[in-house]
Amino acid sequence: MDREILIKGAVSVVTMDDDRRELAGADVLIRGGVIAEVGQAIHAPKAEVVDAAGCVVTPGLVNTHHHLYQTLTRAVPGGQDALLFGWLQTLYPIWARFGPEEMYVSAQIGLAELALSGCTMTSDHLYLYPNGSRLDDTIAAARDVGLRFHPTRGAMSIGESDGGLPPDSLVEREADILEDCIRVIDAHHDASEGAMVRVGVAPCSPFSVSRDLMRDAAVLARDKGVMLHTHLAENDEDIAYSLEKFGCRPGQYAEDLGWTGPDVWHAHCVKLDGQEIDLFARTRTGVAHCPCSNCRLGSGIAPVRAMRDAGVPVGLGVDGSASNDAGSLIGEARQTMLLQRVALGADAMSAREALEIATRGGAEVLGRNDCGQISVGKRADIAVWDVSGIEAAGSWDPVALVLAGPTRVRDLWVEGRPVVADTRVVSFDLNRAIARQGQLVQALQS
Repeated sequence: MDREILIKGAVSVVTMDDDRRELAGADVLIRGGVIAEVGQAIHAPKAEVVDAAGCVVTPGLVNTHHHLYQTLTRAVPGGQDALLFGWLQTLYPIWARFGPEEMYVSAQIGLAELALSGCTMTSDHLYLYPNGSRLDDTIAAARDVGLRFHPTRGAMSIGESDGGLPPDSLVEREADILEDCIRVIDAHHDASEGAMVRVGVAPCSPFSVSRDLMRDAAVLARDKGVMLHTHLAENDEDIAYSLEKFGCRPGQYAEDLGWTGPDVWHAHCVKLDGQEIDLFARTRTGVAHCPCSNCRLGSGIAPVRAMRDAGVPVGLGVDGSASNDAGSLIGEARQTMLLQRVALGADAMSAREALEIATRGGAEVLGRNDCGQISVGKRADIAVWDVSGIEAAGSWDPVALVLAGPTRVRDLWVEGRPVVADTRVVSFDLNRAIARQGQLVQALQS
């Protein structure tokens, strides 16, 4: 018989279902990795009972943009106060010294940090492969940590000698890139409901790959039935580059190359204009909004309110830990709400809408209608937040987690399996991984 877990007596179960129900004093029954029942006083005599008194239960948060390898290069001197292009030029030579172990360990740490912030599903954009590194290294880390994983096979093909930004040592031949995309999709992609791994295709950015590679990647992805991801319209430099090199804005560049549609999501989109927002809404092209990184790099405030009002699918991303330099998804939800209010007024975004973008919104961007909500038949990706502590003390509205609530999750299940229990990662030896991370950083510094 499938294992049963009964999460019992929550202050509120925030379902994010089609009716956005919030159920007071409610229970959630998990059976075999799927949500079997939601409601009050559920009877399940054979279930393992988890007491959720004093807690709010939400769907697991969803991270739609990350560079997990960057967890090894946080707060690097020389890059701390730079704009995007200068920041990249500082970090590229360090990343060129990575190998498979650096990729694996930094992914472990980044995934654990996400889990502790309530995240159950994350994408990752890995676009450089020095010294024998492969996308498989991060997939192995996600399997060990236990998060649902959407790795994307990124790429850079235009080096400095050809007018690109990255050093020549970090770029690849375009034929080799496409060949490896096919390899990792065939080896790891799972299109079935409840999949733990789905692979995407993700040339890095308009300033590091050719138009031909962008076009060929879109054709390949659609032939294989996988999603497409890249950076777009991140800051003013990005817009200027597009106008100078391509004679058009990023939205037209994307449309011309086949990079719009419900199987595409773009990171950042800070500088989308009204026409581009309408294009994304019409084509159901998704956006990964990365508010903390956008602040850290001085890129600006993305027009999330206008995107949402137009019908653009929007999820949240922590972005790379070298440009954030943290990996808290609940923190991104709070920052999303605050920045829209700074730009547009205190009524521009509610705490509940920010939480919705962080859960159901992200799942929709990643094409996962089996995740992102607590309703019968959906996957059992669930976060339990203890609101009995000091962070929520005095709060009149426990569901307003991004206004007054904990930043670390108490319990977390992915596919019904525990990843965090009593605020501690239980799926692997985190302390050992942190120690190894420290050794790898020391080696890079020396």
